[in-house]
Amino acid sequence: MDIRLKWFYRLGFLLLLFIVLFTFLKLQPLWLPVIRTLFIIIFPFAAAAFITYLLHPVVERLHEAGLHRGLAVIIIYTLFFGGTGYALYKGLPAIIVQIRDLAEHAPQLADQYREWLLLLQSKTSQWPEPVQLRIDEGIQSLEASLDRLLSRAMAFAGAILNFALILIIIPFISFYMLKDFLLMKKAVWYLTPKKWRESGSLFLRDADKSLGSYIRGQLLVCAVIGALSSLFFWIAGIKYPLLLGAIIGATNVIPYFGPIIGAVPAVLIASTMSVKMIIFAAVIVMVLQFLEGNILSPLIVGKSLHMHPLLIMFSLLAGGEIAGVAGLILAVPVLAVLKVGAIHARRHFTAKPAAE
Repeated sequence: MDIRLKWFYRLGFLLLLFIVLFTFLKLQPLWLPVIRTLFIIIFPFAAAAFITYLLHPVVERLHEAGLHRGLAVIIIYTLFFGGTGYALYKGLPAIIVQIRDLAEHAPQLADQYREWLLLLQSKTSQWPEPVQLRIDEGIQSLEASLDRLLSRAMAFAGAILNFALILIIIPFISFYMLKDFLLMKKAVWYLTPKKWRESGSLFLRDADKSLGSYIRGQLLVCAVIGALSSLFFWIAGIKYPLLLGAIIGATNVIPYFGPIIGAVPAVLIASTMSVKMIIFAAVIVMVLQFLEGNILSPLIVGKSLHMHPLLIMFSLLAGGEIAGVAGLILAVPVLAVLKVGAIHARRHFTAKPAAE
């Protein structure tokens, strides 16, 4: 009877949980606007906290070298936001112009692209029918993906202008976070319950050790690869070099799969120009990936994660399936935090019997 009652309780709890979730989803029109408003309010603080997390170690190194902390904050703050602001001031209008030009010439590009597709279909006309159907489905899927990508790029450019005021606030929030970092750290320490302080501090230290250098190094590598891509595409005469370089730099944050994703737009744009440009684009992408994989990443990122490539690939596939592109970007950082959490949980549970 006791076992049956336990199972009834468990089934009842699951049923109640499903009812609560179903009710919660049905009330989406009520709570979704609230979440959107909270996101708009929290976003600048979250972005400023992330920037502070990236810049704080550099400030600490300058401070440890004998420079006054306030002066170190001002120097790093000015270099980072000054350089970022200048790059956006010069680069963003050019990228927007290239996006508009691409949108205006999309019909011509689409016609030229369809000629390539018709040529491909004629070459594969003698293949078995199931294979041809697969090729046609793949072509249609690729065309739909390109249309969505272009529309999202235009929407993203418009969203940046709409959120200009929120983006302007971020540097000011980040400055005060950098200046008062130790004060905020002390406040979090006192707000944390005493029984969690020591274990929480160790967890954050190990997570930062595993994740911090990876994130900082990966962002620097992406910036270098994006800049070199734009430069080489411009030298080769490939259209939209800034836009393609920005795409390659942004997708390079995704391990293993990112270079492939970033190379597709470059090759497609080059294919509308000539076969020679396709070869140039492919060679540039391969050279940059060799440079990134054999020089930049080992030198800048190193092996800070200490995770097997198969585990990273599994996390990328799972993240992409769960949350799309955002899941691909967040998969490795989340995996690193889960790894640190699993190690600390194992230490906690194995050390508990010994203490008793």
